[in-house]
Amino acid sequence: MALHPQTARFLEQLRGLAALAVEPPSIEESRRVLGAEYPLERPELAHVEDLAVDGPGGPVPVRRYRPVPGEEPLPALVYLHGGGWVLGGLENVDVSCRDLAAATRCTVLSVDYRLAPEHPFPAAVEDAWAVTGALFRTPERFGIDPARIAVAGDSAGGNLAAAVALLARDADLPLAHQLLVYPVTDTARDTPSWGAYGSGYGLDAKEMARFMDLYRGDADPCHPLLAPLRAPDLSGVAPATVITAEYDILRDEGEAYARRLAAAGVAVEHRRFPGVVHSFFLLPELFDTGAEARTWAVDLLRVALGVDREPVPGGS
Repeated sequence: MALHPQTARFLEQLRGLAALAVEPPSIEESRRVLGAEYPLERPELAHVEDLAVDGPGGPVPVRRYRPVPGEEPLPALVYLHGGGWVLGGLENVDVSCRDLAAATRCTVLSVDYRLAPEHPFPAAVEDAWAVTGALFRTPERFGIDPARIAVAGDSAGGNLAAAVALLARDADLPLAHQLLVYPVTDTARDTPSWGAYGSGYGLDAKEMARFMDLYRGDADPCHPLLAPLRAPDLSGVAPATVITAEYDILRDEGEAYARRLAAAGVAVEHRRFPGVVHSFFLLPELFDTGAEARTWAVDLLRVALGVDREPVPGGS
């Protein structure tokens, strides 16, 4: 379908900001801008705290969101932020994680994994896996039920979530679900959506390719923890929800991953949301479709984690 009017307004705003830039910003400048405070309401929760989990590169910062008071173990959702493995952190997804915790009635744990280029692959995967593993080993520390743990992420965070699901399968840990929001699943950058939407649709293909190269470093581009679509076997991974956007360079590889999961016998729900671009899921205040996608994903997570018992229609 044509661009949604909300999408057109969003892209016009982005073009206006880009016109003010004399040259492409440095990574440091991009991080500074992304880290600026925005006037978004932060929903109140029963308990929010910053803690750390031991990782191979040192302590991994984690923010824990508990939506209800008390000591009863809750289901857990590990959230991995996007930003091309180069940008982003706890603050950038703070509002979204608060919203997810309140809506799912689960404890959400947001992971501040190490960023490239200072820490190339597999640093981010190692940190994401360290936190996920800690939930299974010491659930009482986090007040969670180890039988009901899911992982989620958007964009590069979706890539990390898919990698964690592969590691959980190989470690024989019963991950309950993986929510992959317009995930990076390959390094080839040769799909029709990369060619069609690489400029002018929010996520710039040249910038994404640059970030991908910074993250990959000297690693094999076909490594399954870097490019999950290249994994030789996807059978046995956690059931999945995959969300893609019509006007997104990552659309085709996300949808190819959903098809491969289904072909491997994995239960998977996929929806392509029409008329929208990358980032719509995290901006429900700008995109009505973002709110719709968030509600759909939350409903599926609640079923997967035993908060609700009835299946939710709407997948494809």
